[in-house]
Amino acid sequence: MQAHARRYIAPFDDGAPGRGLSIPNLITLGRILLVPVVVWVITSGEMRIAFILFLAAGISDAVDGFLAKNFHMASELGKYLDPLADKAMIVSIYVSLGIAGALPIFLVILVVSRDIMIIGAFLLAWLVGRPMPVRPLLVSKFNTVAQILLAALVLGEHAFGFDAVIATDLTMALVVVLTLLSIAFYLAEWIRHMNSFGAGH
Repeated sequence: MQAHARRYIAPFDDGAPGRGLSIPNLITLGRILLVPVVVWVITSGEMRIAFILFLAAGISDAVDGFLAKNFHMASELGKYLDPLADKAMIVSIYVSLGIAGALPIFLVILVVSRDIMIIGAFLLAWLVGRPMPVRPLLVSKFNTVAQILLAALVLGEHAFGFDAVIATDLTMALVVVLTLLSIAFYLAEWIRHMNSFGAGH
């Protein structure tokens, strides 16, 4: 009876099969749906709108995190959905800025390839029956912050016409270094995981 009552008063509890999504997860889904819009405005040259949407995405990320943490709305789905939304937004912005000529193609390829390699490594481990825990490395967190900062600088430069060449170049170099380090650390972690799994069996 109590379990039934709990399910009734918590329609957004995604822990129950068939129930709705939590509010933070709905906000995160909204951020994912915003991705094609951001791509379209960047490739159309509407950088001010793109900057505003990028800012809105950042605010929504902070809001859903705040709700999940402080109002006990955290969920297992959210642990996967939130980083997926962040990555979808960042990668889409980098690809769009590369197409628009605002970022060098080599950097776009590096950032996208890094994510493809990591996702591929996780999928391969899962396919061979050795799933890896989803645990972002510290260098990866720094890398994400640097990528967001670079995207904000480039969008801001093109949206409002200010000169931030030195800051942009330094941040770009930081993104390159952190992306390469992230690839190396994830590769080492993946190899360690696969070897330890084999040793345990």
